Amino acid sequence: MPEQKLPASRRPSQTKIVATVGPATSETPVMASLIRAGVDVFRVNTAHGSREEHQQRVEQIREAAREVGQPIAILVDLAGPKIRLGELPKGQYRCMAGDQVRFVRGESATAKGDLTSNYPRLIDELAVGDRIVLADGTVALIVEELAKEAATCRVIQTGLIRSRQGVNLPGVKLSVPTLGEIDRDNAVWAARAGVDFVGLSFVRSAGDIRQLKALIAAENAPTQVIAKIEKPEALADLEEIVEATDGVMVARGDLGVEIDIAEVPVVQKKIITACHRHRKPVIIATQMLDSMQHSRLPTRAEATDVANAILDGADACMLSGETAIGQYPREAVEMMHRIALATEPLYRNRPPLPAPDLDDPEVNPITEATGYTAGRLAEKLDAQLIVVASASGRTALRMSKNRHFVPTVGVSDSESTLRRMCLYWGVIPLSGAPTDDPAALMQHVISQGRSAGYLASGDRIVLLAGTGTPISKHNMVVVHQVEE
Repeated sequence: MPEQKLPASRRPSQTKIVATVGPATSETPVMASLIRAGVDVFRVNTAHGSREEHQQRVEQIREAAREVGQPIAILVDLAGPKIRLGELPKGQYRCMAGDQVRFVRGESATAKGDLTSNYPRLIDELAVGDRIVLADGTVALIVEELAKEAATCRVIQTGLIRSRQGVNLPGVKLSVPTLGEIDRDNAVWAARAGVDFVGLSFVRSAGDIRQLKALIAAENAPTQVIAKIEKPEALADLEEIVEATDGVMVARGDLGVEIDIAEVPVVQKKIITACHRHRKPVIIATQMLDSMQHSRLPTRAEATDVANAILDGADACMLSGETAIGQYPREAVEMMHRIALATEPLYRNRPPLPAPDLDDPEVNPITEATGYTAGRLAEKLDAQLIVVASASGRTALRMSKNRHFVPTVGVSDSESTLRRMCLYWGVIPLSGAPTDDPAALMQHVISQGRSAGYLASGDRIVLLAGTGTPISKHNMVVVHQVEE
């Protein structure tokens, strides 16, 4: 594994930044510049582009990471069973409140007021009284009459719709599977390509997560699953979903259409709290700095939205159109980084999190206790760094979820483990460190820390490591003071 230096060009925020790649960021040098600006994870959205384009972007991200000399994670987002409008006459149609429109079968409509969709069973699965929401919530219909070949609807919210825009059906039980054939194929490709995370869209139950995990396990890949919460059914099964998954994304775009938009801020807080309880990373997504697609500065409301997500305890915030198609992708990353650095000191003042549950059968009580104690010790001693050697990344994640506010350097012999650490709040992954010798590891971190400007004489470091006994790999806490 090549030796890598701690990032010296900027002070990393403890909150991680996820950036979506697209036409605006399709060149390797641009990706490298975003990494230097603060990106920790790149997102590839399979809803757009071809397999060849997706593979090319994965390769470009890896090349950009090598150029900068930092581990960078990749999240491949599966499209999910997204229902979309078919082709409209002239490409668009203005729906006026009180007017009638009809959903008819087929792929394209010819008559004025007729609509089609890419879901053949739509008419069969609607009921009188169901709501249909179009164009990201800007247009709303209610079903008034059903026939074999059409569903007649009344427009209750005026707006303009365009061909291929999204169709949301709040509360409607659909028979379409969460993990369809196209998504299954994309998931297998992602696992074989060494992608770090796969995002499952429109999750409805913990069973959806287990199905995707089994598919990835069959490829013998370390790829982890991110559950995207955007359906009311997912909120009803939230605890089981969070327990089953490796991480969560609060996908506020479709979530804000599927539920009352006024409830989204409270639901966001509930999801983050559940993720803290289960020690899972959580990403907040959608329209965080949306105006920066066309502006060098965000609105005050957007800056406040990012800050509030950080204060809620998000592990990461995500940029979508801002970096995929926006005019100012680097400026958007830099702004999110600035907001994080400005907000995190205030987050430090939150009430302390409870001590770990040592009776939890899912954790090693020795590792859990030493990790928690190492963090508390680092805070009490005003240490500059915590260093944790973590083969699988689980201990680094638990240190992250303890929120000790001392930057944690995560080291591992596994490149995939180091890349997964890119999503963990407060963890700086460092490759090339000697993980099997605590003394050599400490000296390596000191050398790197001095070079990057993290450490100076007199600074303290807390190391969480192990003596190699079989009962626990993390049974040793060492405090070291940097010498002259």
